Amino acid sequence: MVKEIVRDEFFLQQKSAKATKDDIAVAQDLLDTLAAHREGCVGLAANMIGVAKCVIAVNLGDTDIAMLNPEIVKHSAKRYKTTEGCLSLVGERETERFETIEVKYRDMNFAKQKAKFSGFTAQIIQHEIDHCQGILI
Repeated sequence: MVKEIVRDEFFLQQKSAKATKDDIAVAQDLLDTLAAHREGCVGLAANMIGVAKCVIAVNLGDTDIAMLNPEIVKHSAKRYKTTEGCLSLVGERETERFETIEVKYRDMNFAKQKAKFSGFTAQIIQHEIDHCQGILI
């Protein structure tokens, strides 16, 4: 179900709780909401739709995936400065990101996964994981 985007910075700055199997429906809502905002959005975190759980949805170019309890377990030493926008915030802000990351997470079947990402996809995932930690750009 497509959900309304939360813009309350106080709520967005609260750390999200770990997701459980019961939060797979939240992951589906995130995927639906991401698809509805395709023109101006490449990733969402559950707190952006009002749910303080550690769940994100990310556009991988030709497909969208949901990650429950994503955690960066490795990252490159190389970082870069960039500017990012956010559907929940006005304008763009400067930030710094790792070029490559390795993430462990649970998929839509709550099965354990681990994958490496680089470039813009890694940037999106880092932005959404920050949301789960209550960190805003």
